[in-house]
Amino acid sequence: MPEWMNQVADDLYCVDCDYIQPRLACAYIMINGAGRAAFIETNTSLAAPRLLQALEMIGLQPEQVDWIIPTHVHLDHAGGAGALLEKCSNARVLAHPRAAKHLIDPARLIESSIQVYGKELFEQLYGEIVPCSEDRVLIQGDDSELEWGNRTFHFLHTRGHANHHFCIFEKESNGIFTGDSFGLAYPDLQGSSPFIIASSTPTDFDPTAALESVERILKTGARYAFLTHFSKIDWMGPASEQLKESLHFLGGLLDESINRLTTGEERSELESEVKTRMLDRWCDILQEKGFADRGFLQKRLEMDAGLNAAGILFAAGRAASKR
Repeated sequence: MPEWMNQVADDLYCVDCDYIQPRLACAYIMINGAGRAAFIETNTSLAAPRLLQALEMIGLQPEQVDWIIPTHVHLDHAGGAGALLEKCSNARVLAHPRAAKHLIDPARLIESSIQVYGKELFEQLYGEIVPCSEDRVLIQGDDSELEWGNRTFHFLHTRGHANHHFCIFEKESNGIFTGDSFGLAYPDLQGSSPFIIASSTPTDFDPTAALESVERILKTGARYAFLTHFSKIDWMGPASEQLKESLHFLGGLLDESINRLTTGEERSELESEVKTRMLDRWCDILQEKGFADRGFLQKRLEMDAGLNAAGILFAAGRAASKR
């Protein structure tokens, strides 16, 4: 098996999608007892060739894929759904009710992303966003179940990161695919003890709902969380405690930002301050876990701190405008 692919459970494979850098974002290939496959997460259309190559390495063909399941429509999770659907003639997409319309008509997603990144960088990051045929998209309600051979998918709508987000608990593996609802744990940042951070990226961050989603994930009793960022963790208890602390910290930054915006502070300056405070906190924690090179940590986590700060200020701006 190549270094970008590994088996994380029986008939379950993690594929590094090489999004921006190695070991930052992954997708999963699950096989059922009948030899049928499902992609859980898709990353971008640029990752589709690698995912199909991984499928072939397992010994399966695209026509043996039944399901394509993005946890939500952020493009590092769902950007490749349409491209995979084109190649997998028998597959259908399982989607959150709020996600389905964007998978079918991604024009709004594309437009908003180009506004953020510019056309050239957008194409470098995401490639072409291919629409999904409406008749091949199935909506999954909250608390719904789908039996698939010896596998059973249980869908949980999990707000806090995105209003169009669900997690998938799979009984046979005793694991839950958490998208961005159970944090980010990068392999190269695991020191003397595990390290995980919550995500507050734009535009739906809600710390109270995010905390409720963490609790809901724990109540499934899953032994493993299959993170998109990145791979499998088996330390559910410590992860949940760190995530709760992280979300309380982010919630405090959000409340403070709302108050300061209300008094007329400049949003861009406040966003920069929030980013710095977040980055400093993460670096302090990691240095306590044995990482000596603070410069490496700052560079490694700068992107996540920037995205989180942008999400906090977006939510703060929306709340402040209502006062």
